[in-house]
Amino acid sequence: MEFLRRWVLKSVVAALCAPAFAWAQPAAAPVKLAMIESLSGPFANTGEAVFRNLVWAIERVNARGGVKLALERYDSKGQNEEALSALRAAIDDGARVVLQGNSSATAAALIEAINRHNEREPGKRVVFLNYSAVDPILTNEKCSFWHFRFDAHADMRMAALMQVLKDDRAVRSVYLIGQDYSFGQAVLREARRQLAAQRPDVQLAGEELHPMGRVKDFLPYAMKIKASGAQAVITGNWGNDLTLLVKAAKEVGYEGKFYTFYGNALGAPAAIGEAGVGKVVAVADWLPNVPTAPSEAFYQSFRQRFAKPSDDYVHMRMQLMVESLAQAVERAGGADALALATALEKASVTVAGRSGAMRAADHQFQQALVVGVMDRQGTPGVKFDVEGSGYGFRVVKAVTPAQAELPHTCAMVRPGSH
Repeated sequence: MEFLRRWVLKSVVAALCAPAFAWAQPAAAPVKLAMIESLSGPFANTGEAVFRNLVWAIERVNARGGVKLALERYDSKGQNEEALSALRAAIDDGARVVLQGNSSATAAALIEAINRHNEREPGKRVVFLNYSAVDPILTNEKCSFWHFRFDAHADMRMAALMQVLKDDRAVRSVYLIGQDYSFGQAVLREARRQLAAQRPDVQLAGEELHPMGRVKDFLPYAMKIKASGAQAVITGNWGNDLTLLVKAAKEVGYEGKFYTFYGNALGAPAAIGEAGVGKVVAVADWLPNVPTAPSEAFYQSFRQRFAKPSDDYVHMRMQLMVESLAQAVERAGGADALALATALEKASVTVAGRSGAMRAADHQFQQALVVGVMDRQGTPGVKFDVEGSGYGFRVVKAVTPAQAELPHTCAMVRPGSH
C-alpha cells in the first residue's frame, strides 16, 4: 500500500507540474530565411516590393502558430559579386533558406555557389527559393536539387501573352526590345520562336537589346520603335527599364501596344497614363481584378496592411511560395536542407482560391496565369487601380496550370545519386 500511495503522489505532482515544465521548455527556434535582393541602386523599388510581400506572407504563417519563420534582408546592390558575398554572410548568420529572384543572372550565380557549398559543407546546406528569376535555363540545363522556382518561366509567360496576341489581328508588325542579359535575351528568342509558330504573318520591325539598369534616356529607343511602324512592342523589361521605356514612348507619341511581362506595376501604368488604355498588356500569376470573392478579399487585406499607394504591388506567387515553405518545414520537422528540399518537391498549396504545385522533375512550380489589359478604374472588370494611378488591368485571358505547363530538359541530380 505504501508503494501505491507514493506512486499516486508522484503521479499527481507530475501532472500538476507538467504545464510548468512545458512552459519552461524553449520554443522551437524560427527557421531563418535570407532575402538577397537589390535594396539600393536603380532596382531598389523592386527589392522593397519583394520584401513587403514576403513580410506579409510570413506574418500570416507565424500568426497561425506551429511553424515559425524569421526573415533577414541582404542588399545585393544589383551586383552578382555582392549577392555572393551576401550569401556567405547569410549562411554564417544561420540562414538555411535563401530567397532571391530579381535577376536571372544573379540566380544562376547563386545556384552554382549553393551547389558547391552544399557539396562541401553538408552540415550547413541551404535551399534556394526563387520567386522571379525566369530564364528557362534555371530549371532546364542548370536545374539543381537545391533550387525551386515559384514563378512561371519566360517561355510559359510568353506562351500566355501569345494567346492574346495571336487573336489581335490589328498587329501586323512588332518590335522586340529587352535588357541585355540572360533573361532579356531569352524573352526575345522565345518571342521570335512563338511569333513564327502562332502568327507567321506578323513582321519583325526591329529588335534591340540595351544595357540593364544603365539607360537613363530611352528617347532614342522610343523614336526607333515609332519610326519602325510596328503596331506592338514585346518586352520583358522590368523596374526602371520598363517605366522609362514606356514614358519615352508616350513622349514621342508612339500609339502601338506594349505586350509586357511586368507592365502592371512599379510605376509603369502611371508613367504611360491615358495612352495605355487598351494598349498595355501584362501577363502575371495573378492580378487584383481576378473576378472572384476570395481574390478580392486577399487583395483588400494586402492594401490594409500596406496602405501607401506606392506600396501597391502584391505577388500571389510569393504567398504560394511561403505557404509551400511552411508546409515543407512542417513535413520535414525542421529546416534540414535535404529533408526540406524533399518535402518541397511535394508542395501543393492554395491561397485565396489560387492553387499551385511543385513539379518534382525540374522544381518548376505549376500554377495558373492571367493576361490583363490596362483600362481606367471603374470600367467593367476594373474595380481596382494600380498604385493610385487611376488605371488597372482587366483580365482578358485566364490560363490554367495544365495549359501553362511546358516540357523540360532537366536531368535532376539528387544527393547520393552521383
